[in-house]
Amino acid sequence: MRHHSPACARLVARAIETLRPAHVLVEGPADMNARLDELLLGHELPIAVFSHYRDEKRTATSWTPLCDYSPEWVALSRGHAVGARVRFIDLPAWHPAFVERAEPLANRFADTEARYTEATRRLCERFGSDTVDALWDRLFEVAEPQGLAQRLDAYFDVLRGDARAEPGDRAREEYMACWIRAALARAEGRPVLVVTGGFHTPALRTLTGTGAGSASAPWPEVPEPPAGALGGSFLVPYSFRQLDSFAGYESGMPSPGYYQLLWERGAVAAADGLLRQVVGRLRGRRIAVSTADLIAARSLAEGLAAMRGHPVRSRTDVLDGLAGALISEALEQPLPWSGRGTLSAGTDPAVVEMVAASTGDRTGRLHPATPAPPLVHDVAAQLARCAVVPGRTVTNDLTDPEGLLRSQVLHRLRVLGIAGHVRESGPMTGADPVFTERWEPAPAHGREAALIEAGAYGARLDEAAAVALAERARSASASGAPPDAEAGVLSGVLFDAVLCGADALSAELLGTLASRVGAVAGLGPTGEVLATALHLWRHDRVYGVAGDPLLAGVVDEAVGRVFWLAEGLHGGSGVDPGRLRALAVARDALRHADDLLTLPRAAAVDTARRIAADPAAPADLRGAALGLRWSLGCGGEEAVGRARSLAAVAPHELGDWLAGLFALAREEVAGDAGTDAAGPSLVDALDDIVTALTGGDFLAGLPALRQAFAFFPPRERERIAERLLERRHRRGSARSLLRTSADPLELARARALEENVSRLLDRYGLHTRQAAR
Repeated sequence: MRHHSPACARLVARAIETLRPAHVLVEGPADMNARLDELLLGHELPIAVFSHYRDEKRTATSWTPLCDYSPEWVALSRGHAVGARVRFIDLPAWHPAFVERAEPLANRFADTEARYTEATRRLCERFGSDTVDALWDRLFEVAEPQGLAQRLDAYFDVLRGDARAEPGDRAREEYMACWIRAALARAEGRPVLVVTGGFHTPALRTLTGTGAGSASAPWPEVPEPPAGALGGSFLVPYSFRQLDSFAGYESGMPSPGYYQLLWERGAVAAADGLLRQVVGRLRGRRIAVSTADLIAARSLAEGLAAMRGHPVRSRTDVLDGLAGALISEALEQPLPWSGRGTLSAGTDPAVVEMVAASTGDRTGRLHPATPAPPLVHDVAAQLARCAVVPGRTVTNDLTDPEGLLRSQVLHRLRVLGIAGHVRESGPMTGADPVFTERWEPAPAHGREAALIEAGAYGARLDEAAAVALAERARSASASGAPPDAEAGVLSGVLFDAVLCGADALSAELLGTLASRVGAVAGLGPTGEVLATALHLWRHDRVYGVAGDPLLAGVVDEAVGRVFWLAEGLHGGSGVDPGRLRALAVARDALRHADDLLTLPRAAAVDTARRIAADPAAPADLRGAALGLRWSLGCGGEEAVGRARSLAAVAPHELGDWLAGLFALAREEVAGDAGTDAAGPSLVDALDDIVTALTGGDFLAGLPALRQAFAFFPPRERERIAERLLERRHRRGSARSLLRTSADPLELARARALEENVSRLLDRYGLHTRQAAR
């Protein structure tokens, strides 16, 4: 059979009613056999068996969906109804045999894969079908039921034949064959019905032969997870959207809503029902569909079915007929049902609605008596304790123990992907002086399934969140993503761990973070990690992680990396706020966490001296390096000389250099602005430098100069303006100079224009004459 095929499901139902088998063996995870009563409680389908596995090296999850028309479900439910002994016979979904199947590169050139690709290509060509799904419908779903079993045998024999499967599939087939032989030995002359994917059928027939099994054949043992590993299975609600191949489910058939109609009403009624569903959905979305359009769509579908040799209209006949009748504009891409895969961006809205209508909106529901993992019960208890009610806004005072606990519970649910609330406001970093949070209610679609699936991480909410965060950290390290992107992920994981509670700050998580910081290639991302760790280590008084020795290790590693990267950075122009922030945070670490660092302060200051004097370094980085030294008590005397030298040789870089300097030594520059020391202050020197700039140099450098002085808050800019008025022996309001409504750049351009006009008047001798008038 093929998974989720109504035609195969009908064949299974007829076989059970006709044969009344002693045993019904179904391809599915054998570790669910002890819980088949749970599976048959009376759920609203679709549902799925969710399987999980985790050890030190591997984490795996999988889903085995079941819907009304799944042959596996029909085999289980109808077999149980006639008194047969029903069992799953496949290896548990966490078994290593499935790992190989999840790695496409391992199977890319497999014999079975090559044979399947070539066979389906030839069959589609022979029967004039665009896709395997359309071919399947023609051969089985809308075809006459007579001879269905023989056609299935022939079809799968063409696909598989005698090709040797890959090791993972061979291990599964050998295990399933053991179950079949054991059932034959105990059948006492009655039939044994085996329901498996058609790919495995030829191999299983070869492995088991046609005779009865050996009388001594034992029931196979169900593999248990290795020592130290966690694994298991639970039932979860499922939906038609998840089941749809258009949504990315590779093992299923497309348009489950259509196949539900096909299962319930037959091919003719299913075609009519699909047409009504699509038209109803389009009209509901205010896409006009007239009666004439409907007649044209039906006529086109019937004509296509006749031309394609279909005895009745198939799914693609109906959808192609609708597209032909309703879409008059040229499409930018092929119709999605002419291929396989998810919908791509830019798909015509009418086509999107057609796909959605054929998918259906059914969602399964578990029977109330279905056992749930311990996490589900723990979450319910935690929410009750914290008085969190679904659908209500939650406001947390983080300085209050109850508010903090409520915040941690909600953040743990967020980290695990459990819908229900979204945080609208709250602290965004460890240094953010915000002590309240606001959570708004959000749609809870899929919440029950997500809770059950999150049970794979642990029995308690705090434990599950910590494991999920550690897995995120490992995944970031193993993903092959650029180190800079990885650093951003790890920084986010670190702050999430703090938000979830101090217990989540595991040694594994922080050890991973500290080790990976050394591989980050960018100053900005390194500074992001350093800022998160340093601010939490220094300032946190809410979450309880201030002074954490594990955080100290992250700080130490990141500071060393910042200085190493900064000294090797050459080339480039403009101001990079990320690298300036990285140096500023490294300076803060030298100021406030010097005893944590393996890099001595003297060595860091000496590195900054070399960067400040390196002409190949970016101008903003040179200024920041000088600012770092000045803010640590040395190098301030160099600022005036370096500013004058730079203005003389590269005035266009002056603004970038000042931006770096002000970012690291703003307070020192502002404090020096009003002093009457022996030599000029930097502000006095800059006044002379800017006044001496030519009009062209001034206009070229003005945007960068404005960006540089934006580092000063309004009060400090006012003090600088007062100093400039004082130097010119002018009286007036310094504040009014800072509140001009005009754009300074426009003012500078106007002044340049006036100077040009004045020069032209002088050139032609008009200036004096005009003045006399």
